Amino acid sequence: MKLLIVTVVEAFEKDILRLFKNANIESFSESHIDGFKTSSSLLRTASWFPSETGGVESSLFFSFTTEDKIDVLFELIQEFNKHLETNNPIKAVVVPIEKSI
Repeated sequence: MKLLIVTVVEAFEKDILRLFKNANIESFSESHIDGFKTSSSLLRTASWFPSETGGVESSLFFSFTTEDKIDVLFELIQEFNKHLETNNPIKAVVVPIEKSI
């Protein structure tokens, strides 16, 4: 069992849900987050009166799943990212689980 973590901008939420389904990953959690690309945007949001929104509405998904499903999902994400016209690819990482209950 491994921990899969995926981040996407809000515009790709439906796409990642479809990719999860195609990879047979049926159990996962989601959290809405603000994504940042540069430290300058962090400084802007730290001011008392920011002139613009600091982060990009994004989502973080995570799932405890098997390596074979993760391999399928990674292939699907790589193919999806090849055809993007934006600079916001779907990103995914895998963390091994040493112990679980």
